[in-house]
Amino acid sequence: MTMMGKNKVATVFGGTGFIGRHVVRELAARGIIVKVATRVPESAYFLRPCGSVGQVVPFACDYKDDESIAAAVAGSDYVVNCIGILYEKGKRRKFEKIHVDLPARIAAACKASGAERFVHLSAMACERGTSKYAKSKIEGEKALFEMFEGASILRPSVVFGEDDDFFNMFAKLSRISPVLPLIGGGHTKFQPVFVGDVADAVIACLERSTVGSGNPLGKTYELGGPDVVTFREVYETLFEYTQRPRALVSLPFWVAKLEARLLQLMPKPLLTADQVESLKTDNVMSAGELGLSDLGITPQSMQLILPHYLPAYRAGGRFGDKKLA
Repeated sequence: MTMMGKNKVATVFGGTGFIGRHVVRELAARGIIVKVATRVPESAYFLRPCGSVGQVVPFACDYKDDESIAAAVAGSDYVVNCIGILYEKGKRRKFEKIHVDLPARIAAACKASGAERFVHLSAMACERGTSKYAKSKIEGEKALFEMFEGASILRPSVVFGEDDDFFNMFAKLSRISPVLPLIGGGHTKFQPVFVGDVADAVIACLERSTVGSGNPLGKTYELGGPDVVTFREVYETLFEYTQRPRALVSLPFWVAKLEARLLQLMPKPLLTADQVESLKTDNVMSAGELGLSDLGITPQSMQLILPHYLPAYRAGGRFGDKKLA
């Protein structure tokens, strides 16, 4: 165990989320005191066993209030922002507020407090995407760099892992639907990255030396795994591990958008028109960009990780294909 942060303090925004909880665990494992900034401190109680008594501290923070953000950042050597949304809902859940305004305000608080390092989670291909989601992500990067030019930006592709909302979502759909959609013909490319590798990338940006070419300050890293797959191949991989093959129906983008406009009215939308727009852009690394290897990380493949959780969706469960003794 690396004790890079012995007696150091880190604030993590979005620490209760899928990526955030892995970041909290890695920070705690390195002896760092972790403040989990959240609107509802009770929601972060499950993270306290990640460290010793009093090491992981849920910290009440009102994201709309600059003084509350400043209080969350105060005294921290490291700050990590994992907050992000996949769809808009109501007046509070807006891309502009969450992806642009909030990162800039956190960055301003980091600068004012004298934080050593600030790591921000953005999104792969945001600089060339046409969706509102992508545009808000790239605007957020620009806004926070204006406030804290030494920030490190991480742009992961689709993130997978045991609690993901990607493979698990499609696996759940395959349980109830005999047909699954291939939006845009299923040609969109992804470069799925393991959540553990994303957390390791955050740690690398916090602990790497600022001397030499490996200095992570002010740099942007695209995080993609070793596999590049199309939307169709994502389904095929899913069917391989769940043993639930389903018919695939190709949907032109315009038809998918019409359906998405209805689905996005659900409390938790299965699909939105903006997400359909996102699928028009390949979610893969650009040539020549910094990546996991530049942070000293060898990415793990889907074949190593998916067998640990997708077989649970087989008929009869994980061991549903085994004969009774």
